[in-house]
Amino acid sequence: MSAPRLLCLIGLAVSTCAAQDQKALSLSLAKAVEIATAPDGATRVRLAAEQIKAADARRARALGLLRPTVDGSYTFRSFTNNLQAMGISIPASTGFQLPTLVGPIETSDYRLTATQSIFDLPSIKRYQASKAQVTAARADNEAQVNQTKGAVAKAYLNALRADAAWNTASANVALAERLVKQAQSQKAAGTGTGIDVTRTEVSLANERQRLIVAQEDRETARLNLLRAMGVNLDVGLDLTDPIAYVPAEVPEPAKAVTAARELRPELKAQAERERSAKLSYDAMKYEQLPRISAFGDYGVLGRATDMMLPTRSAGISMKLPIFGVNRKDPERAESASLLRQEGIKTHDTAQQVELEIRVAVTALKSAESQVAVAMEALTQSEKELAQAERRYQAGVAIGVEVTDAQARVARARENNVSAVFRQKSARIDLGVAVGNIDLMLQ
Repeated sequence: MSAPRLLCLIGLAVSTCAAQDQKALSLSLAKAVEIATAPDGATRVRLAAEQIKAADARRARALGLLRPTVDGSYTFRSFTNNLQAMGISIPASTGFQLPTLVGPIETSDYRLTATQSIFDLPSIKRYQASKAQVTAARADNEAQVNQTKGAVAKAYLNALRADAAWNTASANVALAERLVKQAQSQKAAGTGTGIDVTRTEVSLANERQRLIVAQEDRETARLNLLRAMGVNLDVGLDLTDPIAYVPAEVPEPAKAVTAARELRPELKAQAERERSAKLSYDAMKYEQLPRISAFGDYGVLGRATDMMLPTRSAGISMKLPIFGVNRKDPERAESASLLRQEGIKTHDTAQQVELEIRVAVTALKSAESQVAVAMEALTQSEKELAQAERRYQAGVAIGVEVTDAQARVARARENNVSAVFRQKSARIDLGVAVGNIDLMLQ
């Protein structure tokens, strides 16, 4: 790619960025997290809220089986009866004669009917299981909110890293341009050579190429941040938080695991799912117990509106399975298997949480060391470049020393940005793993 074309592309990228910044939304990390976790924010947060509503609907349905039911009815009946068919007859010797066919008779019946469960242990256990599912759904919602906070925070940091990389690439281009002018001046003064000018021009072209790539990464990172927040992708952003290094305390893995057992909503959700499976298994186990319910009705019955008479009935019924109990054995076996599966998942979830914490602690510890090394390397490379420039201007060094030093400064700057990003990213991962992500975002 020719130098004029590179300059054109860079100018277009910078002008596009400037145009966007004029309409950009000032966005801090706290604001980005707030937008993502709002009721109409990120997709996973909205889905988790719907899961709570679905679980609560199942709880209400299970509770409905334990609540009283009251029904109203109206029955109109027109009928005839054959007395002889019913075995009713009077011998002729008695002198009485009954008609063979009685009717038609028309009756109206207005009635209220009520039933109430008194003792139904399987339904009670299923209701308790549905309540545990609601609690699990709420804990899942907390987990999704925490995961969303972590994802948005990392996307925000990645956008900051991309901005810093773009600024670093711009600074490297400016430095390369200055070295080109210096090499040209040295050549014009007779203290430099053409190869020195060529080397600096090649270095400038490379830095311009890196600037174009950095601009692309910057735009991509901002789009990913907007997607993580759940907002329109055409919104311009002005990120207000700096990507400055702040030392972090590296906790002991054992203490972090202990804290996670109390804080991680995933563990709470899985514990409630296992409890729900246990209650569902108990419901199947108690299917062979009797079920007791009360019933009653009250209404008026008669042939005409002026002949309506009140009638009622009330009682208690008990249902006890006698035959066919074994047909429930497959369902009980399935319920027992589901309970064992939830127990396995509970153990696996605990192991996964511990793994995430140990990995995050290791990454944070490594990132802290990398930042220290990167900062020291950047300081030393900048000193080397300053010395190389002085030596070159004094005529006691060749231009290749300057270009080599310039390359090391550019690499050191990039390494420093990457190290700070990894340190902040590891800190967020640790917050998500322990369950105290809010503390890490302060």
